[in-house]
Amino acid sequence: MTSALHGASISDVEVTNVSTHGFWLMLDAEELFVSFTEFPWFKEAPIAKLTHVERPQPHHLYWPDLDVDLAVDSLRHPERFPLMAKPRA
Repeated sequence: MTSALHGASISDVEVTNVSTHGFWLMLDAEELFVSFTEFPWFKEAPIAKLTHVERPQPHHLYWPDLDVDLAVDSLRHPERFPLMAKPRA
């Protein structure tokens, strides 16, 4: 008897920690800090909505409960992506 092959990983993005200043994302073997100053859309988000993040493509993250889309490069280099929108009231 042989076992079935393992499927593709569905957990290649995970919120690992949250602080008053932001949160940490684990992307594969890379950990990135997401500052609430640089990304104000997340500051008032409940933990359940913050941790519900999807990675539809290697270079793209999506928080469906918050309707936030981000390029992974914007997390790595926020200075290259000036804030173009204001957080919702």
